[in-house]
Amino acid sequence: MEALHNRDVSVTIRAVCKQNQSLEQCMSDISEAQVLIVDDERDIREPLGQYLRSKGFRVQLAANATEARKAVAESLISIVILDVMMPGEDGLSLCRWLVANDGPPVILLTAMADDTDRIVGLEIGADDYLPKPFNPRELQARIHAVLRRVPPPANRISNNLRRFAGWVHESGARQLRHDDGRQVELTTTENRLLEVLLEHPRKVLSRSSLLDLTAGREAKAYDRAIDNQISRLRRKIEADPQHPALLVTDWGGGYALAADVENVDAAEQ
Repeated sequence: MEALHNRDVSVTIRAVCKQNQSLEQCMSDISEAQVLIVDDERDIREPLGQYLRSKGFRVQLAANATEARKAVAESLISIVILDVMMPGEDGLSLCRWLVANDGPPVILLTAMADDTDRIVGLEIGADDYLPKPFNPRELQARIHAVLRRVPPPANRISNNLRRFAGWVHESGARQLRHDDGRQVELTTTENRLLEVLLEHPRKVLSRSSLLDLTAGREAKAYDRAIDNQISRLRRKIEADPQHPALLVTDWGGGYALAADVENVDAAEQ
């Protein structure tokens, strides 16, 4: 990562802002952006994180796809800087999952000499790419360019309202409201899992199917995490979590939502 360590990476915020955008507004936009850097090489990941923090970004670091999925599930990530060549699940696979699940925009980092990975990455939905070695100053400019054309995380989330068993699920707010006035906050992962179950009411979904629809089959370590998330959802919505009536277990290895589901007009709420 010679370009990262040896080039002059100093750059003013003004140099990467639109000509008609004030410096103060640009600084405000940066302070609200959270960047996730996913790279198995520590000598790239950590210096790049330090550089972006020095430019006003909030930064999280992940050494592999598993850590990246956890960060996306638990935080409002604005953009992902994603290395293509990683051991285990590679960057293209993770990018495909992010796109399929309406995740944050992605800038790919690739060390490939040919164009294959870059072309494939753009075809599956990456927003931009940058070959290694790269100048962090250019990456910063590309981050700004992507963030200017992509809505912030809160605006990317759909806001479907669905009613089931006395509950209304508001997916955009990651919230459940009961007819008796109770309100329950959901984590990003719980929210996505409930969305999937609401899309398939009274249908048994295997762990593999739930994994496909929530975390992707590449994340094998998440297989038992489905059980944990179901348990957490039960504690939040079941009258008796030890004897669930809504999120029921199929002993063949899956789960089902045992309730009818209807879409709700937001004007009714």
